[in-house]
Amino acid sequence: MRIVLAGPGRAGLAVAIAANGAGHDVLAVAARETEQAERAARRFDAEALAIGDPIPPVDLLIIAVRDDAIAEVAGRVAPIARNAAASAVHLSGSAPIDALAPIADQGLAVGSLHPLQTISDPVRGARALAGAWFAVTADEPLRSDLHGFARSLGGRPFDLAGEHRTAYHAGAAAAANFPIAALAIAQRLFEVTGVPFEAARPLVDAIVENAFAIGPVDSLTGPIARNDHETVDAQIAAVRAAVPSLAAAFESM
Repeated sequence: MRIVLAGPGRAGLAVAIAANGAGHDVLAVAARETEQAERAARRFDAEALAIGDPIPPVDLLIIAVRDDAIAEVAGRVAPIARNAAASAVHLSGSAPIDALAPIADQGLAVGSLHPLQTISDPVRGARALAGAWFAVTADEPLRSDLHGFARSLGGRPFDLAGEHRTAYHAGAAAAANFPIAALAIAQRLFEVTGVPFEAARPLVDAIVENAFAIGPVDSLTGPIARNDHETVDAQIAAVRAAVPSLAAAFESM
């Protein structure tokens, strides 16, 4: 598949690097800043462009910019995409497909391809895409093309209805960030008691494994699972005394 990437941020570059490694051709990289485009394009021996510059003929235009900038970028690239690209997608998990309406109005198939993975930097992110699930929102034949593209990256594609995108993305945010918030609380409480945070890792690993093996609710353990109110009340009192700033968060959880 021949690809143009518009927006060489972490997610866009991760997908492009993985695609390049899977045998796809990244022909051009477009960015708002010339230096950013040139730096990214060198990774693929590709052409560096400004957003809105003419693009070479490609199969897929990937728009990988902030959610609130997708519609603006789509509007800028739409006139030059009409005769140069077969289809276009954005990588957002929550933005509607209608954000690409200016491109769709030019006759291109449009959709969304969202990798359900954390991307800390492009290189690590590209490696992490292997085995990750990819949410696909598109009509045929683009839907099948995106499923094949995701599989070529080692991913596991699934269909996501447009009306469910925001709720899905909220679930993704909960899965990615809420455990980190809980671990931050645990780390602070361990610190004030002289226990190394690393001591929690076997426990956390086992809990995560249980959650996916038997389900999150059935994986609850300790005084919560036993309805041991006295112990939970004692824990809350201990947190209030040890780290008062964490009390509200601990009680909420």
